[in-house]
Amino acid sequence: MAFERALKGHDEFWGAVPAGVARLLRPRVGDVADRVIAEIQRRVPEYARPEDELYIKVLRLSVNQALQGFLERIENPRAPWDPEIFRTIGRGEAAEGRDLEPFQTAMRLGARVAWRRLTEQSEQLGLDPRTLYDLGEAIFVYLDQLADAAAEGFAEARAHAAGEMERRRRRLLDLLLTRPAASPEAVADLARAVGWRLPRTVAGVALEEGDGGSPLPVLPPDVLTGLDRNVPCLVVPDPGGPGQVQALEKALRGWRAAIGPAVPLAAAANSLGWAREALDLGTRGVLPRRGLLRCADHMATLVVFKDEELVAALAEVRLAPLAHLRQTQQDRLAETLLAWLRHGRGVAEVAAALHVHPQTVRYRLRQIEQLYGDALADPDVRFELEIVLRARQARRDPPGV
Repeated sequence: MAFERALKGHDEFWGAVPAGVARLLRPRVGDVADRVIAEIQRRVPEYARPEDELYIKVLRLSVNQALQGFLERIENPRAPWDPEIFRTIGRGEAAEGRDLEPFQTAMRLGARVAWRRLTEQSEQLGLDPRTLYDLGEAIFVYLDQLADAAAEGFAEARAHAAGEMERRRRRLLDLLLTRPAASPEAVADLARAVGWRLPRTVAGVALEEGDGGSPLPVLPPDVLTGLDRNVPCLVVPDPGGPGQVQALEKALRGWRAAIGPAVPLAAAANSLGWAREALDLGTRGVLPRRGLLRCADHMATLVVFKDEELVAALAEVRLAPLAHLRQTQQDRLAETLLAWLRHGRGVAEVAAALHVHPQTVRYRLRQIEQLYGDALADPDVRFELEIVLRARQARRDPPGV
């Protein structure tokens, strides 16, 4: 610990002061304490609380402890010493929401008051210049040691508070991703405890580390993170906000990520589930792998691949007229039929989409009409054909990674 290193590094100062000096100074401790407390309250606004009796008692106890501890260090420089009260003060400053500057100011001010009072009474006490010099050294060494102890307590309290806040944020994430959804009251209570404003909508983000490992992303504070979960994830509030998705994409460079659609708070688990499905389709090459994959841009594909066995069964029925053809013929006619269904069934539009001559399209469409006959007049058949042909195209022509 810092204060232990300070003790070991400054033992020589305590041994240099004659032990008998402590007996000379002890009767004057009360007077010095009063002066120190008065000066601190006058000069440090954070400690000026005349209406707070408990706080005054704590301040007085701290000053007395510091002065008594100083004398004990002079009398027994090698005796065990643990300034726990100053760690407690450091924890208290953290709990008050202050930094350590007011406390450090009070400490320096108290040391100056004590040193001034000591020099004023040095002749009366019979202190020679060398002893007075050694006492001054000891006072400021002691000040450093107390400051180290307070800093340890302060850092400990801050770390504990940060850890507790992080645990509560993880619990909030767990609640949002629970199925069935947790009660709105429980979510609202925990959100209030961590200072998380309840958003109108949220989106789940599914994550996978890149092949070479991924750096921890630096994310906005309102994003709930679950990077340590078995399947890493995020919950993003109000994903449709200005620049929200762009900032997220920048923060997640090096990760494979998919963001689900924006949903009400109670449906956060659904959004994350869809994001995970999209990420899986990206791994399989059905959806893009580059950048942040947005489910909102690929909803039809997600629907088509939601039940692949059912789509495969439907494909056997609807693509049966093509089954006897060579593979290259199947591919050309399937591509043309999908373009015909998607582009208004106009020859010119289909030719432009396929980058072929319109006459080529007419030839292929005549083949398709011969194979399917009157079935293409049925809107339900056309709808089912588009489903299976989209699935077929996604499997055979994966997007660039």
